[in-house]
Amino acid sequence: MHILLTGSTGFIGRAVQRALERAGHTVHGGVSPRRAARHPGQVAMDFAHDTAPAAWLPRLAGIDAVVNAVGVLRDTRARPIDALHQHTPVALFDACAQAGVRRIVQISALGIAGSATRYATTKRAADTHLLGLTAQGAVSGVVLRPSIVFGRGGASSALFMNLARLPVLVLPGPVLQARVQPVAVHDLADAVAALMGTALDTTGLIECSGPEAVPMAELIASLRQQSGHGPARVLRLPDALSHLSARLGDQVPALPWCSETLALLGSDNTADPAALQRLLGHEATHYRHLLESAWAPSAR
Repeated sequence: MHILLTGSTGFIGRAVQRALERAGHTVHGGVSPRRAARHPGQVAMDFAHDTAPAAWLPRLAGIDAVVNAVGVLRDTRARPIDALHQHTPVALFDACAQAGVRRIVQISALGIAGSATRYATTKRAADTHLLGLTAQGAVSGVVLRPSIVFGRGGASSALFMNLARLPVLVLPGPVLQARVQPVAVHDLADAVAALMGTALDTTGLIECSGPEAVPMAELIASLRQQSGHGPARVLRLPDALSHLSARLGDQVPALPWCSETLALLGSDNTADPAALQRLLGHEATHYRHLLESAWAPSAR
């Protein structure tokens, strides 16, 4: 198939493009106008402003399917979260319905169902719209909601690796205790490829998680052990300081740490691993093997 992949130069997008091309598809990568000059052959698109279906219809000519891998953690003037997560994806999905492009895969995030954060509400709105179009029979849509996605090139993965190198780990209590089920980025990418092949008839919401849930503190300890280091000393940051540090982060948009990050990381992020296993046809990568599978330079 000819597949339009938005966010193709991002952490997840790059892995998805490789998986789709390995499966024999032709990928038309979509990138922001400022990145298009650095990526010849990519389709220039402005997720900050292309909020009407008419902007997308010309780009869908000759396209058989669409994968949306665009996402941001923080709201900025250059990358407004309302547009990137909600208004532009909704316009893209509506354009697909008008153009007869039936297959759509939306890469969302686990843990947004009950969250009141702006990240969650905007992501959830686009997910709901796609699922509504699918229920109406206008498109054949899938919403993938992965737990924390791990791999080389990921900002959160780099943060976890940096924390794993510290001999003393100090984190907010809710973050230390929150349970996650990390997904290797290549497993998520292979799941997208399956949805364009062996699982082409699958629709609806799919929660994607690794084989086993683990508290965040134990995940970081495992990454430290996989790196060849001994156990670190773990300290709990008092709640007052946790919230203060997050509010300070709110003032610096370039930082990944902010009040929304604290809220998201401080909540459990788990699901039944069977759904991802069915898509892959085998068990997903266990968190105890993330470094050799998804972080090593030789990893896919």
